[in-house]
Amino acid sequence: MRLDKFLSQQLSISRTIVGRELRAAKVTVNGEIIKKGAYQLLPEDKVCYDGNVIKQISGFRYFMLNKPVGYVCSTDDPDYPTINYFIDEPVSHKLHAAGRLDLDTTGLVLLTDDGQWSHRITSPRHHCDKTYVVSVQDALSVSLIDAFSIGIMLHNEKKPTKPAKLEILNKHTARLTISEGRYHQVKRMFAAVGNHVTSLHRERIGRIELDHVLEPGQYRPLTKDEIDWVYRNTNKNNA
Repeated sequence: MRLDKFLSQQLSISRTIVGRELRAAKVTVNGEIIKKGAYQLLPEDKVCYDGNVIKQISGFRYFMLNKPVGYVCSTDDPDYPTINYFIDEPVSHKLHAAGRLDLDTTGLVLLTDDGQWSHRITSPRHHCDKTYVVSVQDALSVSLIDAFSIGIMLHNEKKPTKPAKLEILNKHTARLTISEGRYHQVKRMFAAVGNHVTSLHRERIGRIELDHVLEPGQYRPLTKDEIDWVYRNTNKNNA
């Protein structure tokens, strides 16, 4: 890759600015000042800008994060801190959430810079299940199990939700698995049956489960099996 293209991508600046920084002798490759943007980088080259190492990234990246309350799943927000605060990776702003969680929702968030991979998680056509632990204000009735399995008609919607699996854990807590991602769907489903969600925690996306060792705000890379499962599963659904 050309040095100017690499710097433009990694620093999120224009090639015009890159050219200026190169001419100002702010860039070194393997300890040698390089002023030409056409310089061809090798994967093993050590690039420094203004004395700081810029890691070369090879291939796509995949992580799971245990999202705490109070953070939004975006790269930039004028009002609230974003989940990127927790991600100590090169050019972390290029990572995006494959399925966002609300500000007050906790749990599993998958982050990647592989758009095709994340599309297979979020696209309705792939029917990727998501499982949540839901706490509600009023006591849960066992009759809700059948109601959710049939589908719930949400306010201002023309069609009911797809069948969902509800498991009642105690009087005010349930585990819910859905295969859609409508706007605020879980909260709206319970509102439609006259209840109010007081807390919401996502514990699973497809077969990728939140690692129990991750404290809120901690993250880890996905395993190869976790990454590959997304393509294996969605290919099967589309066969």
